[in-house]
Amino acid sequence: MINFESLLSFITLSFLLAVSPGPSNAFLMAQTFAKGKDAGMQTAFGFATAGVIHTILAVAGLSVILKTSQVAYQTVLIIGALYLVYLGVTSIIDSLRKPEVIHCELTNKKEKNIFVQAMLTEIFNPKVALFFLAFIPQFADGSLSTPVWLQLLIFGLLYPILAFPIDVLYVKSGNKIAGYFKHHPSAQQWIDRIAGSIFVVLGLRLVFEVF
Repeated sequence: MINFESLLSFITLSFLLAVSPGPSNAFLMAQTFAKGKDAGMQTAFGFATAGVIHTILAVAGLSVILKTSQVAYQTVLIIGALYLVYLGVTSIIDSLRKPEVIHCELTNKKEKNIFVQAMLTEIFNPKVALFFLAFIPQFADGSLSTPVWLQLLIFGLLYPILAFPIDVLYVKSGNKIAGYFKHHPSAQQWIDRIAGSIFVVLGLRLVFEVF
């Protein structure tokens, strides 16, 4: 149904992305510190829901492109691959700079529904949308009997499923995790370097396969 090698690669990279410190994790921890674990859990659910929505939108868009033109679909894949290379290179470059501890700050604006706030923040983040469009297609295999759109859907839905338990871990152990990165900033650098390197390899592999 799905290539095992692709599935293993997807799970590995998704894990690295989920544990890697970033704006989403900072927001998650900030909500937890400021308003408690319940607020953190609502934020985690909001992120997971946004991931499902992004997946559906990405799969729908890619499916339309695939039906319209195989060349257009391949063009989208190449652009997505180059985008992954860009993300990987910038991640590696940023990791070579002086380590910075994530600042968990909230704006003064108060939202009554933290779940909705977190969900909308992710849904309307164009970088997240571009990431789903670039990330998911790299693992689909057109030679399999399983339709490409179904493979895209499965991989897309797997990401929020894999990321959610890690977000919950951040909520449950927020203070300890924040303290660890504060006292071991090099750990954040190495996670970024590993994830960035995988991005570059993944993107270049597809580019070379096409050309």
